[in-house]
Amino acid sequence: MKNLWQWMAIAALAVLTVGCGSSGSGSEASKGGSPSTPGGAASGDKKFKVGIVFDRGGLGDKSFNDSAWRGIQRAEQEFGIEVRKVETKQERDYETNQSALASAGMDLVIAVGLNQETALKKVAAKFPKMNFAIVDGKVGAPNVRELRFKEEEGSFLVGYLAGLMTKTNKIGFVGGMKLDLILKFQYGYMAGAKLANPAVEILPAKFTDTWDDTQKAKAAANVLYSGGADIVYHAAGRAGLGVITAAKETGKFAIGVDSDQDDVAEGSVLTSMIKRVDQAVYSTIKDLVEGKFAAGEVVYDLKQDGVGISELRFTKDVIGAENLKKLDEIKAKIIAGEIKVPSTEAEFNAGQ
Repeated sequence: MKNLWQWMAIAALAVLTVGCGSSGSGSEASKGGSPSTPGGAASGDKKFKVGIVFDRGGLGDKSFNDSAWRGIQRAEQEFGIEVRKVETKQERDYETNQSALASAGMDLVIAVGLNQETALKKVAAKFPKMNFAIVDGKVGAPNVRELRFKEEEGSFLVGYLAGLMTKTNKIGFVGGMKLDLILKFQYGYMAGAKLANPAVEILPAKFTDTWDDTQKAKAAANVLYSGGADIVYHAAGRAGLGVITAAKETGKFAIGVDSDQDDVAEGSVLTSMIKRVDQAVYSTIKDLVEGKFAAGEVVYDLKQDGVGISELRFTKDVIGAENLKKLDEIKAKIIAGEIKVPSTEAEFNAGQ
């Protein structure tokens, strides 16, 4: 007989699936559309079900969540999986949303974002036979795959470019939450800028304490621009769109993150640090379909093309061939291990 907790989880999913959750849940979910080309190694025998719980900021952030969704859509197209998605509005709902999908018999539940780590530790223990994956989090459970990235390596490249391109010799950084994860972006960026331009001043970093308040991020960026920075890198999810708006309004440069944000404000985004969450999500589902899913940490770095920079669709001419060549040389040195990229304040200070 199902206990009270299980009935509550099933009831929560019923509300989520129709996409009209109560004001208390702060969540929305929908079933993925029918795939147009069902197929894949094992799809002829079984239609796999994959659930995904997005981080705050949700779909439409043109960054982290949207990248994960692209991976889901690619898998849906190629393998004919059935998809259920949940957009979380309040952090307290992560556990409920993960549990609801697990109770619905998903073959895999993907939690997007470090903030879901605590919830998934509890949920993975309650559903020991379920497969889970988390982007950025550390869970350490035998049924959870951890999708991790060397964000500092991609950030080093955009920082190096910022150091080459700054005219004021001042640049800035806007983060979301002040977490170890976001500090990897910050210190990689700072180290790259200093290598390219030892005279560059990196203004004190700003943190918005939110992933979705674009006005806070815009205000933070404007403080940096007013302080003389002409390039500001953000790692703030949807909130970071406010940094790009500030760059456009002030005639300065922003640097986007996670997805290619260069087209958010053409010519105002110098480049974007690409974090291939889409590839990590897709590969995880591919392994599931092919019977190769395994728990544990999988790390995506510059060598694997797990991180990198955008194609510079709107700024290549401004940057110039000489600087692009320098950037390629630095990338090759990181991949070869000739440059050790810092991911913490201590490692950054040790390298100065």
